[in-house]
Amino acid sequence: MDFESEATAPTATDQTEFAQPTSVRKPLELLQNTEALLRRPTVAALTPILPPNLSHKLQVASTLADNSLKELAEIDIEQISDFELRPARIFVGLSFVGFGALMILVLLLYLHTLHAELSTIEQIRHFWYQYVWFVCLGVAGMFILGREAMRPMPKQPKSRNRKFS
Repeated sequence: MDFESEATAPTATDQTEFAQPTSVRKPLELLQNTEALLRRPTVAALTPILPPNLSHKLQVASTLADNSLKELAEIDIEQISDFELRPARIFVGLSFVGFGALMILVLLLYLHTLHAELSTIEQIRHFWYQYVWFVCLGVAGMFILGREAMRPMPKQPKSRNRKFS
C-alpha cells in the first residue's frame, strides 16, 4: 500500500485582484457618522418624552457633540508623530496603575467593613478574582510605563552658540 499521496489538485497561479475603494474615508469621519446615526434618532425619540428643560439640555448636548466630532474628523491621524503621542501613553499607563491600586484599596475596605467575619484566607478564597483583575490592571500599566521609558528620545539639534554661566 502506498500511503504517500500525490497532489492532484491544480494550483492556482493567478492572483485575484479585489476592487479598491474609490474614496478612502478617515477613521474619525467614520466615527462621526456612526455616532451621529445612533445619537440623532435617540435624541429625536427622547425629546418629546422628557421635560422641556431637560429636553433642551439634551438637544444642546447633541449639537455640541456634532461640533466636537466635526472638529475631530478634520484631524489627520497620519500627521501625528510618535513623539506627540508620548504624553497620552504615559497618562494611560499612570491611569491603569492608579485605578488598579485604587480598586485594590476599595476592595480591601469593602472586605474589612462588610466581610470582617471572614478570615484573611477566606476573603482571598472568595474574592481572588477581583484581586487578580486589579493587580493585572496595575501590571499592565507598569508595562506601558516601562515600554515608554525604554523608547529612545528623538534627537534634538544641539546649539553650539549657547553660553553657560
